[in-house]
Amino acid sequence: MMRDAFSQRKDRLKVFQAARERLLRRPAPDRDDLRNINCPLCGGRILMADLRAALYVCPACGQTLPMPAHARLENLLDPGTMKERQEGLKTTNPLAFPGYSDKLDRARRQSGLNDSVVTATGRIDGLAVAIACMDSRFMMGSMGVVCGEKLVSLIEHATKRKLPLVIVATSGGARMQEGILSLMQMARTSQALNHFHAAGLLYIVVLTDPTTGGVMASFASLADITLAEPGALIGFAGPRVIQQTVGGDLPEGFQRAAAQLENGFIDAIVPREDLRRELQFYLTIHRKEGRL
Repeated sequence: MMRDAFSQRKDRLKVFQAARERLLRRPAPDRDDLRNINCPLCGGRILMADLRAALYVCPACGQTLPMPAHARLENLLDPGTMKERQEGLKTTNPLAFPGYSDKLDRARRQSGLNDSVVTATGRIDGLAVAIACMDSRFMMGSMGVVCGEKLVSLIEHATKRKLPLVIVATSGGARMQEGILSLMQMARTSQALNHFHAAGLLYIVVLTDPTTGGVMASFASLADITLAEPGALIGFAGPRVIQQTVGGDLPEGFQRAAAQLENGFIDAIVPREDLRRELQFYLTIHRKEGRL
């Protein structure tokens, strides 16, 4: 009887040991997933894990919040097909602008990126595509030399390989700390798109909140199909600057996506959860299969 009791206890210990080993093998929850943020529109508290699952759209009020570039790419591209380009390219301080190097270091730490855009190739529902996503966490998505270089390189690669091009834009404009070198990227990206269009290829841009300044005045306004997220601010100068210039009140919703659609500046407003399906539709009907 004593032997049976020891045997039963040994079996129970084996069960507990197996359960303990499974718990130890389970990855610890990401600390950032347990963080709460407040929605800027309704003020509600949102768990980061829930916000990621909702594609960075507030579950309470539907407000579209800034979405990191890699999260966008993961949502849009088929699993396992993304190949990032020029990941290690870093911005320097070409004009020795006071304090700029410190701002760049801080932006890299906060965003985990080397600059304001991530470029890649991949597939959407099996269709090959060249794609770029800007990220507002890196100095408000401003465009400097590295951003321009990565975009031009991607556009030239898409032209050579006969790939459709998708750019998800968000930006406060050209980066003043790089002066004329930043403004040159407007001309460089526009010229690269001229060659791309001459090759008869498809370019789709997705304008997110905000898309303004030199980015809106260059590659973001040169697409064959222009989509926007709900509520996105779209324009060259911001509404406050325009209001100060005209010296009067602006209409409700001025420069927002709905007004831009009504005035024919964009082709459609697409909720974030529908964007992959919308892109797949356009890529299919304009199909011209290229090589990644």
